[in-house]
Amino acid sequence: MIAKRLLHATLPLFGVGLALLCWWAASVKVPDLPSPARTWEESKIYVLEPLAKRGEMDQGIGLLAYYSLVRVGQGFLLGIAIGTPLGFLLGVSSLLTRMFDPLIQVLRPISPLAWLPLGLILFQKSEPAALFAIAVCSMWPTVLNTMSGVRAIPQDYWNVAKVLRLSRFTTFTKIIIPATLPYMFTGYRLSLGIAWLVIVASEMLTGTPGVGGFLWQEYNSLVYAHILLAIVTIGLIGFVLDRLMGMVETRLRTA
Repeated sequence: MIAKRLLHATLPLFGVGLALLCWWAASVKVPDLPSPARTWEESKIYVLEPLAKRGEMDQGIGLLAYYSLVRVGQGFLLGIAIGTPLGFLLGVSSLLTRMFDPLIQVLRPISPLAWLPLGLILFQKSEPAALFAIAVCSMWPTVLNTMSGVRAIPQDYWNVAKVLRLSRFTTFTKIIIPATLPYMFTGYRLSLGIAWLVIVASEMLTGTPGVGGFLWQEYNSLVYAHILLAIVTIGLIGFVLDRLMGMVETRLRTA
């Protein structure tokens, strides 16, 4: 048992080590690509002083991540606030589903790079435009999973509600929501991942302070080590967000 736990603990380390080795080998072949050691040497000030603020974009990686996470949180909450009730409505009404399903299937694949210019036209400012793009792009997994959750409710549950003559409100709070929660949080998990992807693209296009804005600035300045720092930061934060939502989802499934 102990050996098995050690194996599970060390396997991810081997994976990270292999990725670093491939990174180092690529840096040997591509002169402009910094090695892991060089990336750390040129970028460590942003990591060792994560809350330092030397300029609009010249800030510690902690502050830059904080700006991005605030935008993601706001856009994500707006997206699920729209997507959750819409999913419930589509789940309980086949008429609404037939009416809006073609529209959803058309809007769902549209890239955030297309939604952001529309947001800039509508709101004339980068911040609300970014929130608009995040909300619109991230809401669809919540809509579809919530709708699927409502449709997956066993017919026996509906029969019990009819026999007990439960009101619509009681049926919604006591039957529909508890039965749909696992599906909803699966949608929330997927929506959060999409929201994190969208914020990077939004900040790169608008040049606002954040991890994406920092990445784009350093690309224009040809500081490749800082680009790699931003990429690693984006990946690590995305990993943590996914694991946190996964823990919430697991708690709900076992509750």
